[in-house]
Amino acid sequence: MKIGVPKEIKNNENRVALTPAGTAELIKCGHEVYVQTTAGIGSGFSDETYLTAGAKLLPTIEEVYAIAEMIIKVKEPIEPEYGLIKKGQILYTYFHFASSEVLTQAMIEREAVCLAYETVELSDHSLPLLIPMSEVAGRMSVQEGAKYLEKTYGGYGVLLGGVPGVTPAKVLIIGGGIVGTEAAKMAAGLGADVTIMDVNLKRLRYLDDIMPANVKTMMSNEFNIREMIQSHSLIIGAVLIPGAKAPKLITRDMLSTMRPGTVMVDVAVDQGGCFETTKPTTHDHPNFVIDEVIHYCVANMPGAVPRTSTLALTNATLSNAIQLANKGWRKACQDNLPLRKGLNVVEGKIVYKEVAEAFELPHVPVETVL
Repeated sequence: MKIGVPKEIKNNENRVALTPAGTAELIKCGHEVYVQTTAGIGSGFSDETYLTAGAKLLPTIEEVYAIAEMIIKVKEPIEPEYGLIKKGQILYTYFHFASSEVLTQAMIEREAVCLAYETVELSDHSLPLLIPMSEVAGRMSVQEGAKYLEKTYGGYGVLLGGVPGVTPAKVLIIGGGIVGTEAAKMAAGLGADVTIMDVNLKRLRYLDDIMPANVKTMMSNEFNIREMIQSHSLIIGAVLIPGAKAPKLITRDMLSTMRPGTVMVDVAVDQGGCFETTKPTTHDHPNFVIDEVIHYCVANMPGAVPRTSTLALTNATLSNAIQLANKGWRKACQDNLPLRKGLNVVEGKIVYKEVAEAFELPHVPVETVL
């Protein structure tokens, strides 16, 4: 199979979908890999390393899309790429369709085969291709939140860990999945007073067992959220419903009860965000202020640490990429149930129920396209 790796063109997206090592593995299986010139530079991989791995370099994104049977990316295609996508072309990337009807309609019109990293799901309901970037984003949420709490950025002016004689800052994390767990680890390590919320009591018991003493657990509900946001300096939204829009857990009216300079980091922004006031931001302009509350809502947070993110992403996505290339998408998805759940839009049809429900569009069972 001919596999294309275009350079990412989303704002400040420095990751690349495939490392030279991953490239070599696909070539070893008999496939051809076409990498756009300088695609790996942002992650520290030179064109020469791809050539050494056996890839062929192409100077433009148009040439990569034109030759490839399968495109491997990091982020969803954006408007300049829509017209480059061919009917039946496999697109293997993060899509987060439920947050964008425009993207969904574009992929329906292009009749591509869209495999979304974020909905590949194992039998235990874990999301193996989302986990690495959730780990990065969870850890970064505390790093970024701590920065914007500084008074020079308009924050409340507190140090997360405090100092002897001064109490640490309070951090509220809504969602106890991978993002929330990693955020809690980081905040706890800095010495903050951390509360992590979730609706799953079993998950809260687990977190209570493994977390250090400065992390407390609490059931997530509107009453508890309204009470907690009044005293917490950093609030991290870490809620995920696979393939669907995130629920709005902090509403606009709640902002008036927070202290001026409170920082909210919405890691769920890719799925529409779990704060009512969330709107996607970029690394160039990462934050905005509403009612004296700082919002950080960058939709590709791991893009700021591309070396770590690219290596972690390829570790997770490569085995499925090899299966797709070796067998073709139909056979690979017939044989691999978790990968089958990654199918979202196939040749003009929405085959992932939650995406169809998000926009009240027709849903076709995935079995009908296999």
